[in-house]
Amino acid sequence: MKITDILLAEHFVFHNLFDSIEAGAGRLRTVAAVRAQAALLESMLKPHSQMEHELLMDPLDHCLDQLGHRDTFHHEHEAIEHALAAARKARDLVSARRLLLEAVLASRKHFDKEERVVFPLAERLLKSKTLLELGARWMQQRQGTAR
Repeated sequence: MKITDILLAEHFVFHNLFDSIEAGAGRLRTVAAVRAQAALLESMLKPHSQMEHELLMDPLDHCLDQLGHRDTFHHEHEAIEHALAAARKARDLVSARRLLLEAVLASRKHFDKEERVVFPLAERLLKSKTLLELGARWMQQRQGTAR
């Protein structure tokens, strides 16, 4: 399976998670509950982001730089990480919810940009064999972390 197909499938799962977090945020009654949601999202986004960067963004780095998107993608990742870390440290419920939902919205926008810019770019510039090899590396690395 191509790396782009794998990452798109992961994005689909994340979009469902984002829907669930957004729908349930108003029902979270304690800061601890919001912190738990933020920690869950953070723990899921981190390996996705690392794999995406290592296997797809790094090979396309020079192209993204020429298109003016390289720094934007890095800043967006940092903003998402910052919002989730702040949500995990928030002391009041309103701030914690706001920060969690801010991270979800930023993630949605970032994923949308990857789906519109990065994945099509990878499909155009990388050989099908390369995309399949990167997909195989993703599978190997995921299997190594699942144990």
